Order: sequence, then C-alpha cells, then structure tokens
Amino acid sequence: MSKKDNRRKWMWLFLGALAAIQLYAVRELLAVFALFILGFGALTVLVLALYSLHKTWEAGVAWMVASRHPFFLGARRSISFVEDWTRRPFRRPGSEAAS
Repeated sequence: MSKKDNRRKWMWLFLGALAAIQLYAVRELLAVFALFILGFGALTVLVLALYSLHKTWEAGVAWMVASRHPFFLGARRSISFVEDWTRRPFRRPGSEAAS
C-alpha cells in the first residue's frame, strides 16, 4: 500500500512541476537563471584565459632569465645599465643648487 502511495506522491509532484513550468513567471525565472549561468560562465572563461596567459608569461620570463643566449645576456646588461643610470643624481654631490 505504501509503495502505491509513494508513486502517487511522485506523480502529483511531477504534474505540479509540469503545471508550474507552464506559468509565465516560472518561464521568465528559468530564462533569467540561464542568462546568469551564461554570464558567469563567460566571466569564468575570461578569468581562466587571463590566468593561463599570466602563467605562460611567467614561464617565458623564467626561461629567458635562465637562458645563456647572447641576445638575452645583452638585454639583461642593457637593463642593468639603464637602472644604474637612472639612480645617478642629476648634480654632483656638493655642487650648488640652481637659483
């Protein structure tokens, strides 16, 4: 007897859900939910793409730093020279300030 009642309960639940889907408000809510899923999916894809680009860039820079290729050695020397040059004062120590 309880098995028959259990089936009857599920049948009424299914018919109630089917009737609810036919209502305009429920259809609108499902459509908005689908749009939210698409929006958050697009944001997820964007964040994962940026993360993978960042990791690829990081691996490339690490490879460049470890490389002994003459081009990269020259680039490192040039960067070091520019950094040292920018740290120099505009005037010599002890010189008068411009008035």
